[in-house]
Amino acid sequence: MKKTLLVAVSISVAAFAYANTGPSDSSALVNQQCKISAEAVATLKGLRYGNTSIRKDVASLINGHLKTQENRDLAQKVLNLMVDDKSSDANQLEGKYCS
Repeated sequence: MKKTLLVAVSISVAAFAYANTGPSDSSALVNQQCKISAEAVATLKGLRYGNTSIRKDVASLINGHLKTQENRDLAQKVLNLMVDDKSSDANQLEGKYCS
């Protein structure tokens, strides 16, 4: 189940990323990655995955799809905040961290 979810999310992010190829990440891509991270974190929390596993799996998506190190670092910080948040609702996580 976990691998299926990650593959589906990864494919959708990859399709979006290739549509926006360029030397750096667009703001739309960074925002889309944040929303996908919120959905993935909420889903994995619902499946009762541990925080370390959630961080590792979602970080691999971030690192695979964002090109610039600055955006990767920012996405990692937001990911850590999402994982540490008590909420497991994707809309709440997205509203707090993807604005």
